[in-house]
Amino acid sequence: VVYPAGTPSLEELGRKLESSGVTSLWLTAALFEQMQARQPKALASVRQLLAGGDALPVSRVKERLAAGGTLINGYGPTENTTFSSTYRMEKPEEVGVSVSIGRPVRNTVAYVLDGAMRPVPVGVPGELYVGGDGLAVGYVGRPELTAERFVPSPYGEGARLYRTGDVVRWLRSGTLEFLGRADTQVKVRGYRIELGEVEAALAQHGGVNEAVVVAREDGGDGGEGKRLVAYVTARDAASLDAGALRSHMKQRLPEYMVPSVYVLLESLPLTPNGKVDRKALPAPVAMLGTPGPDYVAPRTPTEELIAGIFSQVLGVERVGAKDDFFELGGHSLLATQVVSRIRGTFQTELPLRELFEAPTLSALAERLDHAIRTGASVTAPPLKPRADGSRVLPPSFAQQRLWLLDQMARGSASYNVPAVLRVEGPLRAEVLERSFVELVRRHESLRTTFSARDGKPVQVIAAEPVLAFRSAGLESLAEAARTAEVTRLVEQEAHQPFELERGPLLRVTLLKLSEHEHVLILVTHHIVSDGWSMGVLVRDVTALYEAFSQGRPSPLPELAVQYPDYALWQREWLKGEVLESQLAYWKRQLEGAPPSLELPTDKPRPAVQAFRGGHLDQSWSLSLWERVKALAQREGATPFMVLLAAFQVVLSKYARQEDVCVGSPIAGRTHGETEGLIGFFTNMLVLRTKVSPTSSFRELLAQVREVTLGAYAHQDVPFEKLVEELHPERDLSRSPLFQVTLTLQNTPVTEVKLGDGLRLSGVESEGRTSKFDLSLVMEEVKDGVMAMVNYDSDLFEAGTMDRMLGHLKVLLEAAVAEPETRLWELPLMDREEQQLVKLWSGTAAHYPREESLARLFEEQAQRTPDAVAVEYEDERLTYAELNRRANQLAHHLKGMGVGPEVRVGLCVERSLELVVSVLGILKAGGVYVPLDASYPLERLAWMKQEAGVALLVAQEKLADEVAAGGELVVCVDTEWETQIALQAESTPVANVGGSNLAYVMFTSGSTGKPKGVGVPHRAVSRLVLGTDFAHFGPEEVWLQLAPISFDASTLEVWGALLHGAKLVVYPAGTPSLEELGRKLESSGVTSLWLTAALFEQMQARQPKALASVRQLLAGGDALPVSRVKERLAAGGVLINGYGPTENTTFSSTYRMEAPEEVGVSVSIGRPVKNTVAYVLDGGMRPVPVGVPGELYVGGDGLAVGYVG
Repeated sequence: VVYPAGTPSLEELGRKLESSGVTSLWLTAALFEQMQARQPKALASVRQLLAGGDALPVSRVKERLAAGGTLINGYGPTENTTFSSTYRMEKPEEVGVSVSIGRPVRNTVAYVLDGAMRPVPVGVPGELYVGGDGLAVGYVGRPELTAERFVPSPYGEGARLYRTGDVVRWLRSGTLEFLGRADTQVKVRGYRIELGEVEAALAQHGGVNEAVVVAREDGGDGGEGKRLVAYVTARDAASLDAGALRSHMKQRLPEYMVPSVYVLLESLPLTPNGKVDRKALPAPVAMLGTPGPDYVAPRTPTEELIAGIFSQVLGVERVGAKDDFFELGGHSLLATQVVSRIRGTFQTELPLRELFEAPTLSALAERLDHAIRTGASVTAPPLKPRADGSRVLPPSFAQQRLWLLDQMARGSASYNVPAVLRVEGPLRAEVLERSFVELVRRHESLRTTFSARDGKPVQVIAAEPVLAFRSAGLESLAEAARTAEVTRLVEQEAHQPFELERGPLLRVTLLKLSEHEHVLILVTHHIVSDGWSMGVLVRDVTALYEAFSQGRPSPLPELAVQYPDYALWQREWLKGEVLESQLAYWKRQLEGAPPSLELPTDKPRPAVQAFRGGHLDQSWSLSLWERVKALAQREGATPFMVLLAAFQVVLSKYARQEDVCVGSPIAGRTHGETEGLIGFFTNMLVLRTKVSPTSSFRELLAQVREVTLGAYAHQDVPFEKLVEELHPERDLSRSPLFQVTLTLQNTPVTEVKLGDGLRLSGVESEGRTSKFDLSLVMEEVKDGVMAMVNYDSDLFEAGTMDRMLGHLKVLLEAAVAEPETRLWELPLMDREEQQLVKLWSGTAAHYPREESLARLFEEQAQRTPDAVAVEYEDERLTYAELNRRANQLAHHLKGMGVGPEVRVGLCVERSLELVVSVLGILKAGGVYVPLDASYPLERLAWMKQEAGVALLVAQEKLADEVAAGGELVVCVDTEWETQIALQAESTPVANVGGSNLAYVMFTSGSTGKPKGVGVPHRAVSRLVLGTDFAHFGPEEVWLQLAPISFDASTLEVWGALLHGAKLVVYPAGTPSLEELGRKLESSGVTSLWLTAALFEQMQARQPKALASVRQLLAGGDALPVSRVKERLAAGGVLINGYGPTENTTFSSTYRMEAPEEVGVSVSIGRPVKNTVAYVLDGGMRPVPVGVPGELYVGGDGLAVGYVG
């Protein structure tokens, strides 16, 4: 079966093997490796496979054998007719560290000899000599070379042997092992090459002084094995170019002998005896494609991806848009690799001949884009100039949207595109102005204004150029004043609105700083320009200036088409079936997408977006950027895709959303004719990714790659049309479909040099507007990458954005180092931030953690026996009296079986008896369980059952309500005189400590059933002892207002009774605001707890009464900012207390004394002493500063759990 002429791709060869039923096949070692890696199924169909020409790769050989195929390694020089020896393999075990070259074939001899042509022992290396009936007659017309290589055999009369130059050794099995070459003859891709012949051809180049060529295996990962690398030194400072050297070699040698890589050295390394030290020749690492000044970065996503493939296969670090695959060292075998990888990346067939016909990156990308569109049945018509030359035309879709936005926000500078250039050298202002006039004449877009006809926008092209050019002299100002004035004028020009109806829509301002220093400010409206256009503008103007300053006419050819032609073409093409087919993709892609990305903001979102912006940047290292590019190459992606994947993970963690949409601008110049135009071509793509925490970063990158390639393939649908068709819910506070964008700029601000020593360089200017919540721009710079964020300053503070960039950097570093890491495991924090978050999580302080509340109260009673402990209306009890009464109740309860951990139901309204009951139950060692008589009987029964209540302490009027279960009841009011007062007043022995339960408090449950929270003694004592969130002391007067069934009562009761303070018990029932206000003032309350709702009402209605309370604590819900500021402005202290019942009243607090301490919301502060607070993600890992997570609290305040 004869294969057709030409070099097949791996896929084509695979199909041929299967379709023709090939049973026996010979492949070079390099092609065998490629086929086994990429087409193993097709190769498996071949029964008998022979390979050789170079050392076979062990891993691929074992793969073949493991699949059940036969493989024969064939060794032999052409001089002994194809095979001198063979090694047949059928099992992986037959392969050692290397693949043996076997035994001599029949009628062939093989000898391993030393330098004196004597046989060497088994295992000792020697040179291989072969002979027998396969031996060639010799080299025709080369008797000297024939005599050198075909030598008499010492083992047969008249016989000859061929000296192979290969070093081998016999193995114990009687087979030969190939060890390498003995001379400078090498094998590359199956071809035997004399390096001296290549060096001689290279030395014929006029600019080459010395040349050395070696075969190396440190190239790209194209699997080609060895490649020829040429090392040259220049003659008499001649300028040597790799492309010129390659062309020179191609004219003299066959393609397989032309070196892939050329390395220019100042001198060749030498050995001590003066010979070239080949081992010291440097590896051609970090090889560049096009040299610096001529380098053009890949400009489209397709070019970026193909550049990555070229770079990977060829081992070239930087590939530019104009680089030629073959001039970078490519050859036919590597070409098949490139075509195969393009097929895998783009899922599109590209014939191998396309690479040979269009070997430059940009040309190949153009052909690939065409193939993709043809495959999608979306072949766009050619872009042609309009026949009638009309000057009133419809705008493009993008222009129409900007016109509408301008109608809604007249006088806005949000879509101004400023550029600032520093001009050094002898500038002629009149020539510069003339250059700009010609620029405006050349580009119709710069002569365009916009108006409405019949209610619809049209673009109107002026016949003559009108230029807004002004100059200002600042040379008389002092340096500091001059710098300040330049900054002011740049700001002024950048934010001066355009009138779309009047124009002109390009403004040029020239500032003269000195005779040889100027600043040029260019401002266009986005409706006629974009980022790419500014590069065209600078190139055109510099070419015109150089020509005009020398008295020459414009060197620029007239443009084949103009932007208005593109606008017409777009409207003619993108309609009907074409538009529907393109829209179908986007409708599928964005179906069910979240309407917005809910990033946590520092300020409340305004109802209408104002486009005010801030800007900041960070510089990231070159090593990180190199790792980003390396991962992109390995995964068949682009650096942009790696950045996008990392950015979407960060956004997902910030917003707590797994469905993330990010916008990204694309040049939109899909026709070659548009590359030199000034106009608004940029389109925005919506890149939607599902960020699953359990996926690895590599898996996410694969998804991002597919999403991005799909978007690129359907980029012709203008974003404006997409919004119109998908009609997302109208929201003036944010942009539709996405609110965050990512841009990778690999064409940074450049420097342009003109004749006469004139030099133009770009000046970075900070954006003071923002079209989105935030826009991340990554720009490649010489020493790494610049991460720049432009953000909505009505939403975010600069510090938040700075942290976000830091988090992105940390995550990116981890992701590129270990791409198999699950997304939820990728860190956002560096070590410093981890330490900070750990420090903030809580502090310990000494307090009596092992003591019971009863014991602590008794100690206080001994210190202040005569101080008033509790006051109820006109009744008072001192600490000594309260202690004695509680002791009597405790003895009574102990007599009824109450002891440690025994649950006692408590149903007593606010009164003196309530405080006595709480203390009495605890002194008996029991656990009080508050029961509210207003609850339904069924709920009360459930609570008693859950808590294991066997005894009730109640007031008689409430006893019948709660004792329906037949429990024992102690009535603290009616039974006091007759039973309880008869008990001893001495302190009972309770045998409980800090770890025993003090109470069980029920909270509402998600199932509708209340949950009983078991709280130990130490949880309460840690709340009010050894802490500093509030002032506790004997001079305080606390109001006991909260129902005993709510844990705020814990703070009120024990905040007073463990410090010798007075506890004022408010009468039963809910007070009116006025009644509460009067009580605060009449009782002289100094410390008060209120719920957030009651605080708001009291501050609104009873501010004077509330102002009399020195120390106010509030919480239970978010506090209203305005009321908080009112309270603080009046000079009062306010403490926001946060905490679930499960962590005993307060987990954290925020003390405020001045209105400035309140932000957009009221902070819940820091953990109280002996409490910890962690903000964790879904994987229970701490989140960084500014990133939302779930709050986990613990420490000594933690409840034992839910009883029952």
